[in-house]
Amino acid sequence: MTKQAIIVVDIQNDYFPGGKWVLDGVDAAADNARHVINAARTNGDLIVHIRHETLAKDAPFFVPNTDGAQLHPKTANLPHERVIVKHYMNPFRETDLRQVLDAHGIEDVVVVGNMSHMCIDAVTRASDDFGYNTTVIHDACATHDLEFNGVSVPASQVHAAFMAALSFGYADVLSTAAYLASEGRKAA
Repeated sequence: MTKQAIIVVDIQNDYFPGGKWVLDGVDAAADNARHVINAARTNGDLIVHIRHETLAKDAPFFVPNTDGAQLHPKTANLPHERVIVKHYMNPFRETDLRQVLDAHGIEDVVVVGNMSHMCIDAVTRASDDFGYNTTVIHDACATHDLEFNGVSVPASQVHAAFMAALSFGYADVLSTAAYLASEGRKAA
């Protein structure tokens, strides 16, 4: 096994068409995430899938025991791949993610998934804080439009702003093609 792990964050049914909280560009992002995951499988990298379940009684999405909270088929785990269920934005919080990574001697983490401005931001910053060399595959992540103080912010700008912030000091931020080329891997 290599010293690298792919952290697949919240690629769940509720984010896709027909779900409760559809993200802009989620299908294309999941396709890119699948290429990264397949390359990791070929390379023998650790793959950890993160699945969010919202515990609030009035949760708008990711309600436990619903189809929407399940991992999407495009990037679902294989039987031997670990799935960690989280209840907070940061998948390190109150889970054993760090213990799993450390038990495998992981030094480098690669992040794909959803949402760019929430859980991707949280896991990337925490990964860097814990000393992992962190890479985010920007076109394997998705988000949605936001609104703040009467200002509407299109998803593409939300995504760009968060990727720019992460690339400033927390992670290498690469496209799927650039990542696969830099690793000498082939997209599957």
